[in-house]
Amino acid sequence: MSIATERVDQLRGETRNRQIRWGFIWAFSCALLWGAWYVPGYAIFYEEPLASLVNNNKELVLGALVVTVLNAVAVLIAMFIWVAALGKIPDYVATLRQPRISLWYLPAGICGLSAVFGTYLAITYVGAAFGAVAGVLYPLTGATLARLWYKERITKQAALGISVLVLGAVTIFTPGLWEQITSPGGQTWIGYVGGAMAFIGWGLEGAIAGRALDVSDPDVGLTLRFTAEVLVWLVVLVPLFVVFFGSEVLDAFGTAMTEPVVLALLVPLGLTFGFCYVAWYKSFPLIGVGRGQAIAALYAPAAIVWLWIFSSADITWHVVLGSVLAVVGSFLLFTERRDVLEVLRSVPNKTHS
Repeated sequence: MSIATERVDQLRGETRNRQIRWGFIWAFSCALLWGAWYVPGYAIFYEEPLASLVNNNKELVLGALVVTVLNAVAVLIAMFIWVAALGKIPDYVATLRQPRISLWYLPAGICGLSAVFGTYLAITYVGAAFGAVAGVLYPLTGATLARLWYKERITKQAALGISVLVLGAVTIFTPGLWEQITSPGGQTWIGYVGGAMAFIGWGLEGAIAGRALDVSDPDVGLTLRFTAEVLVWLVVLVPLFVVFFGSEVLDAFGTAMTEPVVLALLVPLGLTFGFCYVAWYKSFPLIGVGRGQAIAALYAPAAIVWLWIFSSADITWHVVLGSVLAVVGSFLLFTERRDVLEVLRSVPNKTHS
């Protein structure tokens, strides 16, 4: 082996080590910011008009809707400021004009909005701690998709990780669901459905966005993803809610936008959620979707700590235990060889004639 070849191999190894290091840094940053997002996300429900929307199912759903839409708008504004500061507005326009790339972010945005709306349903119906932890199971969705979409082989370690994740899911969800079954008439089951929407939605989004991130800039891709979410909300879903719920929907939005405290809380909402997404998307091309998801799953215990420090949220033992099990299962599932980790981002081999 020549000196030049050795030098190339050395530089390649150093570059890869640097990529992995930064991938882990981004993923851990995502976990911390994602956990912090639940603090303003929980506090905003104590401000008018949201504090008054607690009398029935219709009002609770309406409150979750208002916060989800305002959160998406706040994040999109933060992302446009971020992309402009980086000088990437021309890249945003150029990528938007390439539908073979930009259209990937539409289903990613739809999955993401489903996850966020489900999270807020879980918070309003069950509680902040459950809403924060329910989404930690999203690596289980990613693993299932890897098996169904890409025919990933399930190794012994992966099977163990899935088993621990399932145990974590049972620990998080079963006590509350059993209480619903034994106490008919309650409506908190809607919150548990919201929790399922959270981990299914974020798992789907990671798998879909991971494809597009291979051929686009993460900052630009993220802004496109939230552009898609906001457009879907404003053009499709909010009008549908108006049809079903009437003028109360627009009244709630109008009142919320005139409350200074609500507007002030949108700043930390937009910043924490926006930049946790920046870190999440940046980690995928560096260490793979699976490993990025697994490390970011640390947001759940981080959220519990943040909520314990800054709020009076009720944190039960099964939520804490379930989140720990889910994180352990995620690491078991996605800490194998690199060729196993990147199945969600791999391109199937094709036979050429």
